[in-house]
Amino acid sequence: MNEHQLDELSGDVFALTDLLDYQTGAIVSRTLIDEESATVTLFAVDEGQTISEHTAPHDAIMQVLDGTASVTVGDANHEVTAGESLVFQADEPHALEGQESFKMLLTMVR
Repeated sequence: MNEHQLDELSGDVFALTDLLDYQTGAIVSRTLIDEESATVTLFAVDEGQTISEHTAPHDAIMQVLDGTASVTVGDANHEVTAGESLVFQADEPHALEGQESFKMLLTMVR
């Protein structure tokens, strides 16, 4: 694959949800952009899978593309469904769980 994952998609109409398939019992990801200023990563999270609490050194926006994610940010719990987004501030603890299978696009701005 090209160094820049988006090169192969340039000029084509596509659905982000078609770029990555669910895998039973797993979390899979595909980095679309990895630059000094930002990263854009697509995730497919199977039902029941979790991303444990962690922090990131940069602000990020999570966009749910399919399904529903249970997201904890600090002490607040959110159910985020397809078409909805959530912002994580730098160094803010957050965790995710697939109440059902979900796909998300995570954009981290450095």
